[in-house]
Amino acid sequence: MHPRLRALEALRLADPELKVAATRALAASDDLEGIGEGAVRTADDDEGVPGRPDRPERVSAFAVPKRSPFVTEGRAALVHSICHIEFNAINLALDAVWRFDGMPAAYYRDWLRVADEEAQHFGLLHAHLQTMGWRYGDYPGHDGLWTMCERTKDDVLARMALVPRTLEARGLDATPQIQAKLRRVNTPDAHEAVAILDIILRDEVGHVAIGNHWYRWLCERAGLDPEPLYPQLVARYEAPRLKPPFNHEARARAGFSEEELRMLDAQAAAR
Repeated sequence: MHPRLRALEALRLADPELKVAATRALAASDDLEGIGEGAVRTADDDEGVPGRPDRPERVSAFAVPKRSPFVTEGRAALVHSICHIEFNAINLALDAVWRFDGMPAAYYRDWLRVADEEAQHFGLLHAHLQTMGWRYGDYPGHDGLWTMCERTKDDVLARMALVPRTLEARGLDATPQIQAKLRRVNTPDAHEAVAILDIILRDEVGHVAIGNHWYRWLCERAGLDPEPLYPQLVARYEAPRLKPPFNHEARARAGFSEEELRMLDAQAAAR
């Protein structure tokens, strides 16, 4: 079977453990020959995409309850929310592999690597959540990441601009703040969560860098200037407005230019 169709099969799996196993097996496969060749999509391919379990209950971002990390249940809810993000991130990366025809083989291999690392992150978080007495699905979760995936399903350039380098880049800003809160909690489970977030932050810099690389590659192919185009895409697809504080150091390592970081600060100050 074509590797991209295998990615679609993994994307359609609803059971989290089966999805993780299928994703990791595909990423580790020696049989990725021809991954960048041929148009493999059909009119029926969106059926069953993405595969998701019945739980967690999906609610709006504003309906997710706020809980204090200074109580065990609150920390479990926090870990669960990040676990939910990572589950969605597996789907986002698999979708980037199967959905868009005509990209170089390196593009598909990059996004398989991202899918594999997101699957690792989910596994670490879910295992930690279970040591705390909860499982994935025990708390509600929102669909913000997949909503933008749906909006950009017909435009790979918009997908690269608005998922990895916008929504996922928010994680670069938020993770150090979450870690700071957990360090103040100062319990063994909080310290373990901080250590897992260290791994996630390290890998997410690479994921955002992949998004930046392919966004600029696509802009160059189309003869477009990536920096002035970006705010136009934000407006066209109604992407969330980013709020400070921004993790300039991580964003720079992920490939954002000095001018982009200045624009980010200027736009935040104007609001």
